[in-house]
Amino acid sequence: MPVDVLIGLQWGDEGKGKIVDYLAPDYRMVARFQGGPNAGHTLNIGGKKFVLHTIPSGIFHDGMTNLIGNGVVLDPTTFAKEIAALNGVGVDARKTLQIARKVHLILPTHRALDAASEASKGQSKIGSTLKGIGPAYMDKTGRNGLRVGDIEAKDFKQRYQSLKDKHLRLLEQYDYHADLDQMETEWFDGVELLRKQKLVDGEYAINDFLSNGKNVLAEGAQGAMLDIEFGTYPFVTSSHTSAAAACTGLGIAPSQIRDVIGITKAYCTRVGSGPFPTELTGDDGEALRKAGSEFGATTGRPRRCGWIDLVALNYTIMLSGVTQLIVTKADVLNIFDDIKACTSYEVNGKVTDGVPYDLCDAAIKPVYETLPGWSGAELSATSDQGALQQFVEFLERRTNVAVRLVSVGPERSQLIERGAIKTANKNLSV
Repeated sequence: MPVDVLIGLQWGDEGKGKIVDYLAPDYRMVARFQGGPNAGHTLNIGGKKFVLHTIPSGIFHDGMTNLIGNGVVLDPTTFAKEIAALNGVGVDARKTLQIARKVHLILPTHRALDAASEASKGQSKIGSTLKGIGPAYMDKTGRNGLRVGDIEAKDFKQRYQSLKDKHLRLLEQYDYHADLDQMETEWFDGVELLRKQKLVDGEYAINDFLSNGKNVLAEGAQGAMLDIEFGTYPFVTSSHTSAAAACTGLGIAPSQIRDVIGITKAYCTRVGSGPFPTELTGDDGEALRKAGSEFGATTGRPRRCGWIDLVALNYTIMLSGVTQLIVTKADVLNIFDDIKACTSYEVNGKVTDGVPYDLCDAAIKPVYETLPGWSGAELSATSDQGALQQFVEFLERRTNVAVRLVSVGPERSQLIERGAIKTANKNLSV
C-alpha cells in the first residue's frame, strides 16, 4: 500500500495537526518524519484544545499506529509532558505509539547552546524557538549525536557525559552559563519514560507495515519555506521540510509515495525573523492577527501576518510535487470586504513569478490581484460560499492543483469537502 505525504507549504502554522487528525481514519499509520518540539500541531476536539510537539497527530484515534521516525529529533523532557497531557485525557500512548531507535535526542546542553548562539547574534538572530533543535541536528550531521536506541546501552550515561562535556566546552566560548541541574533531572526522568515505550527499528517497521497492505500518512512539521535547502536561508529550520524528507526521515523508497497533500492558509503568517514579501505591518496585519488568533502554538510569540503569496506557494508546490491542496483558516478573512493575492514579484524593476535566490537581500515589491471578499459571512459546509468559492477556484487556476478541503473553523467538523477523489479506503470529497 502507498504512503501519502502531508506538508505545510508556507512558513509553518498552516493547521497540519487538525488536517492529519481529520484524515487519519483513512490510514493505518501516521508517521512524523522530521523536525522536533519546535513544531506545535494544534487540534480542537470536542471544544478542547490539544497541542502536539513530537507525537504524531493520529494519536487520538483508537487502533491507529503512530510512528516517530528517524528524521525527528526528540527532547525527552518535552516528550514526557506530552505523554502526561495525553494520560490526562485518557489516551494511553503506549498502546499505539512507536519510536524509531534512530531518532536523535535533544540534550539539556543542546537547549543551552541554542540560547547562547541566538543571544550572540544580536540583531541578526534568526528567531529560534530555543528548543535545542539546531544544535541537535548539528551533532547528528557532525556524527556526535545520541540516539533513542542508545538509551538501551549499558554505557549510556558515559556516552551522555561525553557529549555533555563537549557542549560545556562550547558554552565556555560563548561565555554562557546554564543551570543544568533541574533540566537534567527532568531529562533523565524523560529517558526513563522513553524506556517504557515501544522502541522499533523504524525503517523495518514502516516497510513491513506497507508490505502487509496497510497505508501510511507521513506527517511533516514546520513549512516548506523553512526548508534548510530551499527556504529563506538563513532564516530557516534545521531540517528538510519538503515532501522528499519523508523518504529519508522514515526509511521508505520514493516509489512508495502516492499523493503529496499540501496545506496553505488563505493568507500568510510567519514567526520570528526573515523575509516576508506580503507582510502587512499596519492595521490590516493587526486585524488578521487578532481574527486568526495568530500566536505561536509552541512559543506563544505573535505571528507576522500578510496576504497569500502565490509566488512562494507555487515554488513549494513545485519542489514537493503537490497533488492536492488544503486551504485553512478561510473564515478569518471574513473581516475584509476585499482580499488580495500576490501573483508575482517586482524585483529591481523587473516582474517575475519566481522566487529569487536570496529573498533576504532582494528588494521585492509584491504585485497583487484584488478579489471580492466574504465579509461577515458565517461559513460552514452547508452555507452559501459565494466569494469563497471564487477564491478557491482562483487558487486552483493559479496553482494548477485541485483544492480538496477548505477549513472554516478550528473544529474537526468545520471543513468543506470539494469534489470527489478515490483514496485507499473510500471515496473522499476533495
